[in-house]
Amino acid sequence: MTSAHLTRMMVTWAAIALPAMMSMPAGLNAVGSDVSDWPQFRGPNRDGKSAEKGLLTQWPEGGPRLLWQVQGIGEGFTHVTVSGGLVYVTGMVRKEGILHAYTPDGKLKWQANYGVEWSKNHPGTRSIPTVHDGLVYLGSGVGNVACYDATTGKQVWFSRLFKDFEAPEVDWGWAESFLIDGDNLICTPCGKKGTMVALNRKTGQRVWASADLGHVSSFCSPLLVQHRQTRMIVTMTDRAVVAFSPADGAVLWQHPYKNPRENHPITPIYHEGLLYVTSGYGKGAIGLAIADDGRSVRPLWEQRRQDPVHGQAVLIDGYVYASSHQSSGKWSCVELKTGKLAWEAKGVGRGGAVVYADGMLYCYSEDATVGLIRPRSDNCEVVSIFKVTEGEGPHWAHPVVANGRLYIRHGEVLMCYDIAARAADGSHVGPPDASGAYSGGQRRELPAAAIQASAQAAGPDRG
Repeated sequence: MTSAHLTRMMVTWAAIALPAMMSMPAGLNAVGSDVSDWPQFRGPNRDGKSAEKGLLTQWPEGGPRLLWQVQGIGEGFTHVTVSGGLVYVTGMVRKEGILHAYTPDGKLKWQANYGVEWSKNHPGTRSIPTVHDGLVYLGSGVGNVACYDATTGKQVWFSRLFKDFEAPEVDWGWAESFLIDGDNLICTPCGKKGTMVALNRKTGQRVWASADLGHVSSFCSPLLVQHRQTRMIVTMTDRAVVAFSPADGAVLWQHPYKNPRENHPITPIYHEGLLYVTSGYGKGAIGLAIADDGRSVRPLWEQRRQDPVHGQAVLIDGYVYASSHQSSGKWSCVELKTGKLAWEAKGVGRGGAVVYADGMLYCYSEDATVGLIRPRSDNCEVVSIFKVTEGEGPHWAHPVVANGRLYIRHGEVLMCYDIAARAADGSHVGPPDASGAYSGGQRRELPAAAIQASAQAAGPDRG
């Protein structure tokens, strides 16, 4: 990366505001240690939900206050991850992947070049960084995996996963965000030497590899499920929903599922023995009941009206909320137990991504609109909206809520908004953090400054 590119990365900010540190609630898919962080794909428990409280339930006209923005992060569609006081995001610059780590006020702490990225159709980064136990893990669209020290950016290990497991190149690029299970890092290359693979997360060495099912990786990020006495890793390939044993990669069951594009990026949702499975291109959602012994599934219902293409879905109080793709382009609500369509509406615009925090849905449409929707099963109640005017290209990155802030990424621009609630005197609701950012209950203002141009390169092995 040249100095000219770095000087393009100008940062502006208004203030720092970190909420109180809390313990992470126990969760099967949980990583990290702070309930207010967003340390991996789809948040603390990979379900699109945050346990954070004390957030605005309505935004001022024009949207919440912009704290800072960074330009020139590179091409990509990945959302940020937030952990341990740093904000991580990836971007492609001159066909190479760059992992950036920013401080909470938008200053660049370090950068790492992880090698060749996906530069064909829809060029840019795809894999969301996973931050756990002082390490950051990410994949490239060409099938490599890298691990870095979360504090310094020093490379810990590097794997040419697709080459090692003889996996075919994925149309549109490999797009999987990794699951941590104990000391294992779970990946799905769908190669001749393994459909799903567990690597030692500290060394990158193979722990186990499942049998070759003859499937192709299809953009899905796996979910760890505890069903009665059976633990399983559930994901989707180009032709099926598949469950693997976390112990050795054995296939527990698979159920046929395929849309016309064989494109299945939506991570299934599990709740009390039921699996919600969906994808775009008109295929829509299905409900599956897992057998008591965890060795088979049976179909319960089908609902074609809810077919999100890659914006995911969230389950709140027995109802699934998501945008639709080819079926209608609208936002919708489906009852999990029955598959009944509760409502569908324009919402915040055609298609998009959704997450949940403090009683509200945060929706980001492909029409560049970000909105707050109150989750309810009787109608679509849009509370607030604003338009994203910075950046170029498709609006595909998911919104992220962490530490009283809303992060929006559009193309090469990362934006950070203040969404923490305040008392009548303007102070934040809640106690100050350990750094004293809320000293006296007031915001601490910082002067604007240019971003530091220094960057730490990755290790010698970058693909």
